[in-house]
Order: sequence, then structure tokens, then C-alpha cells
Amino acid sequence: MSPATTAAVRLTGATKTFGDALVLDGIDLEVAPGEFLCLLGASGCGKSTLLNLLAGLDRPSSGQVSSGAGRPALMFQDHALFPWLTAGRNVELALQLAGTADRAERRAEAARLLGLVRLGDAYGKRVHTLSGGMRQRVALARALAQGSDLLLMDEPFAALDALTRDVLHEVLIGVWERRRPSVVFVTHDIREAVRLGTRVVLLSSRPGRIAREWRVGIPHPRRAEDATLLGLAREISRDLREEVCRHARD
Repeated sequence: MSPATTAAVRLTGATKTFGDALVLDGIDLEVAPGEFLCLLGASGCGKSTLLNLLAGLDRPSSGQVSSGAGRPALMFQDHALFPWLTAGRNVELALQLAGTADRAERRAEAARLLGLVRLGDAYGKRVHTLSGGMRQRVALARALAQGSDLLLMDEPFAALDALTRDVLHEVLIGVWERRRPSVVFVTHDIREAVRLGTRVVLLSSRPGRIAREWRVGIPHPRRAEDATLLGLAREISRDLREEVCRHARD
């Protein structure tokens, strides 16, 4: 990525093609320090491709990606933990790779981070003994262990049941309010987006372009059943349906 800018991360005229397929077309997107941005769109619209550009895992075919937040931390739908290690050792490994050399310091920080995601008693438990929601919380603690000011999340709660997802929303917002990293959160769940984000961006379908965005001024904590939140979700849902229908007609 290019030298630091005032934005946490920025895409300028970013286009991405795979062979003859135009996936992203002229994306201009800036994420401010401390912002929680949720990225919405129909399946196949290029959300994950855009996240890969922000992460530096891929390069745009044209345009630029610049970052003022350094190397981002990543969290995906698959927790990708090492199952033969304990929860604590999974987090410690991230701390070690981030440069924390002292074992006692790593252990203390891993325990603190697990406490931050409400897993204070799980340090010595092996990953295979944990529930799906607990594993995702360990994955979140591991992402935080990287010490990045930019957290990129690709549908991290999509495979979880509604109740577990609700708990993890509360955990994530609690962590975000304490540490204030910039977050880019990819989801196909409209209610999830308006519950979490300070801004929601809708991508059009094939090729992906910024179709519309909304600033979410509802203070946290937000409840999924709040009338204001549901009203915004309905508005976004209408726009998303229009995008899907437009693509079907093209």
C-alpha cells in the first residue's frame, strides 16, 4: 500500500477485472479513523473482492489503494484457529508474530484480550472443545492481538445461529467502543449492518459500484427490534431489491 494518509484506508478509482469479467468498477471509498463501515450487496457483487483490495491480498487492475492504518487485521467466516492449540495459545501466537517476544507478557495480554471478548475462563481450553460462537470470539481476540488500527471482517458471523450472532454483535461493539479501530465489515444481512455500522455502503451488482450509502446516527447499544433501526433496514432493503432486479433485467 502507498504511504500513510489521513484516512484509515482509501480506494481511489479502484477497478478489478478477472479475465474479461469486470467485478469492481471505479470504486471511490474512504474509511475514516475509528469508523465502523458495513458493506452490503447481493451475492457476487464484489464485496469480498473489495475487502481483499483493502487488505492488500490483491491489487486493483487500475486505481489506487492507500492506507494510513498500517497492516490490517483480518477476520473471516471461518475462524481458522489452530485446533491443537488452546484458545490462549492461539492468541499468543498472533502476539508473537506481532513482535511481543516475552512469554509472560504474551500470556498476560492474551488473557486480557480473551477477557475483552468475554472468554476470560477459556485460556486453557482447546479450540475443538469450544462452541462456534466461542471460536469466533477467540478469532476476534486473535485479530485484536495484531494491534492494528484497521479491522477487516468478511461475514464473520454468517454461519452462526441468531442468538449467538446477537451476543457477538454486543461483544464486537463493546470492543470497538473501547479501542476504536476502523472496521470494514462485509455482510449480506441488512439488519446486522444497521445494528453495527456508523455507515452502511451498498454495492451494485456486476460490476460492483457504490450505489448508495447511509449514515447511521442511532446511538449504541442498538436493539434489533428498535423502530428507527427497522425503518432504516426497510429502506436499505428496498434499494437492495432494486439493485438485484436491475441486474436481473440487464
